[in-house]
Amino acid sequence: MTAQFDLNAYLSRIGYTGERTPTLQTLSAIHALQPAVIPFENLNPLLGLPVSLDLEALQRKLVQSHRGGYCFEQNLLFKTALEHLGFEVTGLAARVIWNRTDDAITPRTHMVLLVTLGQERYIADVGFGGQTLTSPLPFSVGIEHQTRHEPFRVIEQYGNYFLQTKVRDAWRSMYRFDLQPQYPQDYHITNWYVSTHPESQFVNTLRVARSVPGRRYGLLNNELSTHTLGAESTSRTLISLQELKTILSDLFTIELPEHPELDARLGRFVQTS
Repeated sequence: MTAQFDLNAYLSRIGYTGERTPTLQTLSAIHALQPAVIPFENLNPLLGLPVSLDLEALQRKLVQSHRGGYCFEQNLLFKTALEHLGFEVTGLAARVIWNRTDDAITPRTHMVLLVTLGQERYIADVGFGGQTLTSPLPFSVGIEHQTRHEPFRVIEQYGNYFLQTKVRDAWRSMYRFDLQPQYPQDYHITNWYVSTHPESQFVNTLRVARSVPGRRYGLLNNELSTHTLGAESTSRTLISLQELKTILSDLFTIELPEHPELDARLGRFVQTS
């Protein structure tokens, strides 16, 4: 990545006005702001548009154009911002096992970050959609940590680490990973696969998420879910194209791209009026 990174524009986009020092306070604040402001979304693969991981393209899409992105886009932007603030960050790869058994064999299609602060290490991840971390997680195996949303923990089994979240008093594994550093070439290959393969969930389904203080919003095709801390989750079905586009624009704050197939592709998920 040779493009210049505009740290001021990124921090303005997420609304961060605090100290620009590599401290846990800074990391925690930025980790909360990005998933609240920059939504998780997969409109590009759904529309057959390329998902570029070039730094210039990431800034143009997620910062300047008020779009969102999925894990590679979100965490590469986050990683670059942290490095420009002086943090030591290592990119890792994970096998997603959400809604699967812990021993399921899945490809390494998720990007996660390891941030080193002095003698301490933290898992950072702003790109796991509706269940993404909203606080850096101390890399301490077996210890439960409360975040701004649900409790999370890292456990070790089968020779790997697992990130788990507590949902309705039950621990659920999100993904498993190891500490082998990943490089841009690794992410580019996997990104191409998940954004173009005909069987990829990002090519065939609409997946959008946003995590704000005390609440998470998720959209799967035309099913809108709201998860509020301390309250029952709710969901409703969107039944028209206009309603779907309004939710994308207003609730998820996405500036919808101008594309000749946008209405047709979104219309597959609703009963258009």
